[in-house]
Amino acid sequence: MKTLIVIPARFASTRFPGKPLALLRGKPIVQWACENAIKAEACPVVVATDDQRIAGAVRAFGGTAVMTSPEHPSGTDRVKEAMDKFMPGCEAVINLQGDEPFVPPELIRRIVRRLESASIDEILTVAVKCPRDDVADNPNVVKIVTDAKGRAMYFSRAPIPYPRDGSGDPGLLRHWGIYAFRREAIERFVSLPESSLEKCEKLEQLRALENGMTISVIVTECHSIGIDSPRDLEEAEKFLAKQEK
Repeated sequence: MKTLIVIPARFASTRFPGKPLALLRGKPIVQWACENAIKAEACPVVVATDDQRIAGAVRAFGGTAVMTSPEHPSGTDRVKEAMDKFMPGCEAVINLQGDEPFVPPELIRRIVRRLESASIDEILTVAVKCPRDDVADNPNVVKIVTDAKGRAMYFSRAPIPYPRDGSGDPGLLRHWGIYAFRREAIERFVSLPESSLEKCEKLEQLRALENGMTISVIVTECHSIGIDSPRDLEEAEKFLAKQEK
C-alpha cells in the first residue's frame, strides 16, 4: 500500500505563535517530529506548511516541505492538499502533528501495519490510558470513549465517561492527535461541512462521527508530550531528561 506521512505545521498558532520553530535542545519542534517519523522507515515523510520560514527550516535540516494554502479551515485539509501534491497516487495518509516531538517510531510502524492489514478502518487514531486525576479537568486534553469493538463513540474536552456515583470508573482514554486516513475517507471528510458538535467542542474529528464515519482507536502504553504553550517546552525538557535516565 502506498502510504504517506504528512506533518502539518502552521506558524500562526493562537496560543503559541511560531510553535513549530520553537527550539527544544537546540532543534525546532517540527524537526523532532519529522526525524521520529523518518526513523520509522515506514513511508515517505513531508511537512505541510503555509509559511516560508517553516519550509526553510525543514529544508535546512534535510526534510521535505510542501507549501499549502493559508486558507485551509483545518489541519486535515492541509494534509489532503500535501498528499495530492506530493504523492497523488497514495492510498492512505498518516497525519502526525508537528507539535508532537516524541511519537515513537514503533507506534508509526504499528499504524502502517494496521493500514496494510485486511481491516476496513476508515480512519485510525491513537489513545493512551491515564489516571483520571491527571487530566480530567484539563480541557486541552481530549478524552475518548470507545465501543466494544474499539471504535470511537465520542471525543470531548470534558471528563468522559463521568463516574456519577464514584463506582465502576473505567478510567480515561487520552486522545493522541495522530490520524490515519484511507484515501476515500480523507476525500469524504474534507468534502463535509463543519458540523455542529465540531463547532461546539472545537474538535474536527467529531465531523466524521456526526456523518457516520468510523474512527478506530489504537490504545497504546506509549506516552508523549504535546507542545501547546511555552510552558510545555519545560515539560518536554523534563520528559527528555527522564527518558535519558
